[in-house]
Amino acid sequence: MRTTFERDDQKTRKIFLGVFYFCAFVMAAITFYALYVSLNEYLQTGKVIVGEVLVDTEFPVQGLAKLVTYLMIVSVVGWYCVVRLGADKVKDVPKWLKSMLQLIVLVIAVVSLYEFVYNFIVWNSLITADAIKGIIDIDQKNIKYPNPETPWNLVFATKMSLAAFLISAHGFYTMGKPERKLE
Repeated sequence: MRTTFERDDQKTRKIFLGVFYFCAFVMAAITFYALYVSLNEYLQTGKVIVGEVLVDTEFPVQGLAKLVTYLMIVSVVGWYCVVRLGADKVKDVPKWLKSMLQLIVLVIAVVSLYEFVYNFIVWNSLITADAIKGIIDIDQKNIKYPNPETPWNLVFATKMSLAAFLISAHGFYTMGKPERKLE
């Protein structure tokens, strides 16, 4: 007979698994939609702005959240579920390997924090420059970086670099936590 703790643990795992599958489905659906629309745009115009379709599409109704916002949220929540579901599986990973992975995740966290701050400052500067001219257009700001041929939408770049920072910072924290021993 299972204890109350084991039943509760099983229910918790089912919840995290269900939320993870939901997040994975939403991420896949948003990604396939964006690829489809971007490919059509590229075939028609020969140009594409990375992430623009996700910033331009509001769902489920006009004026509500943008697809890029949903993508950012389900990425972070999905990661959290993966960590909660897989915590037991990585307990036996050698300490030297965990340390190496933690260093890699730290580098990713630093780079994604820099990208977030950089994109946010550039986006804010462009909004301010337009506001001085009397133009208010927050979502259509693009940057021709890192490739001048393929600009990135700054709303997309800012939100996704924030998600990357949150995920990597959480990964760094999680890998550095000492193991709790059951008594």
